[in-house]
Amino acid sequence: MKAIVTAGPTLEPIDPVRFLSNRSSGQQGYAIAEALRDLGFEVVLISGPVALNDPKGLQTVRIETAREMLAAVNDQLPADVFVSVAAVADWRPAETADRKLKLDKGAMASLPLAENPDILKTISHYGLGHRPRLVVGFAAETHDVVAHARAKRDRKGCDWIVANDVSGDVMGGAENAALLITPGGEEEFARAAKSELARNLASRIKQALS
Repeated sequence: MKAIVTAGPTLEPIDPVRFLSNRSSGQQGYAIAEALRDLGFEVVLISGPVALNDPKGLQTVRIETAREMLAAVNDQLPADVFVSVAAVADWRPAETADRKLKLDKGAMASLPLAENPDILKTISHYGLGHRPRLVVGFAAETHDVVAHARAKRDRKGCDWIVANDVSGDVMGGAENAALLITPGGEEEFARAAKSELARNLASRIKQALS
């Protein structure tokens, strides 16, 4: 079976030296890709800019922007499962300057933004034959975590969503805790190493697809 996993942040350039991004380290997404590989999946990992080495035994595609990530996912379809772990920037600068913007001219005081493509929602709404059999999203929240995750699952149209509280040291940290929300119920993953959470999720994915 084939799995596509996205990981890390996206980087949306403002000018040649500045960009919009977030604190995602990519560790959880990389761990999930490796756990699926270890269960026998053919894995394609689509990664934003992170300070991690490409895992062995799977294909890694490096991108920077949200639009590049969506294009890379589409290039790898069809697949049996899509796991959208990446912390994709919701917005990007409406235009990217080809020269460094100067603060004394007020160019950064009001930065016009454009909405990025919603990768999880896009993949979730593909028709049969193009949509993966299982689409798994992540909801990284800082408050009302479960309520926001349930709403996100309904709004995006994905099959499962993994809710995790990132108000502490999760982004960049070695551990994570999560709640897996599926049509059949909810399952809590206690705080543990990100590799352990990845193995638990990968096991549920394989079971669901078998």
